[in-house]
Amino acid sequence: PVVMPLAVEIALPASLMLGGVLSGGIFGDHTSPLSDTSIISSMAAASDHVDHVNTQMPYALVPAGLAAAAFVAAGLLAG
Repeated sequence: PVVMPLAVEIALPASLMLGGVLSGGIFGDHTSPLSDTSIISSMAAASDHVDHVNTQMPYALVPAGLAAAAFVAAGLLAG
């Protein structure tokens, strides 16, 4: 309810803003220690939960950095 009107207000493509929101949600789900998928994964693997979250960080931060750079480039090209 906040992002899509913002996209219209600043004249960015709605698809770009929606992609950013969905990407951020997936990143948060993958890296948050409170995420149900992280908890279930660490329980299923019988590993320490904090260790599981810490080992997932590099696998999430690299694509997040690349996605952030791509979103900045797309925003500059669209604007």
